[in-house]
Amino acid sequence: MAKATATKKKKSIKLPVGVLHIHTSFNNTIVTLTDPQGNKVSGGGTGLKQFKGAKQSTPYAAEVLTRDLIKEAKESFGLKELSIMAKGLGMGRDGVFKGINDTGGIEITSITEATGIQFGGNKGARQKRN
Repeated sequence: MAKATATKKKKSIKLPVGVLHIHTSFNNTIVTLTDPQGNKVSGGGTGLKQFKGAKQSTPYAAEVLTRDLIKEAKESFGLKELSIMAKGLGMGRDGVFKGINDTGGIEITSITEATGIQFGGNKGARQKRN
């Protein structure tokens, strides 16, 4: 006898307002779309778009990833408004904003910079003896 497996039915999510979290490092770019409460709806890194190695950190890889993510969100979730939280200093940051502009039809309500700033730190080296 074959055992029947129950498949979960996907809920249709309506997300007119979303938050796009961008984390750019020197090696990769990760883009995550969340609802305003912070629950992840979709996202991923540049490796999902078949970019491997040094190509993951390029602005083009970030642009392709962002364009596809927002296009899918518009079609599947009905995304209309977007606020952006950017974190990190990588090169992919420029590509993400270019990808957002290329899709069109999305209203950007705010852009927030969340990159950490160092302060304090370790004690300095002692002075050399004569």
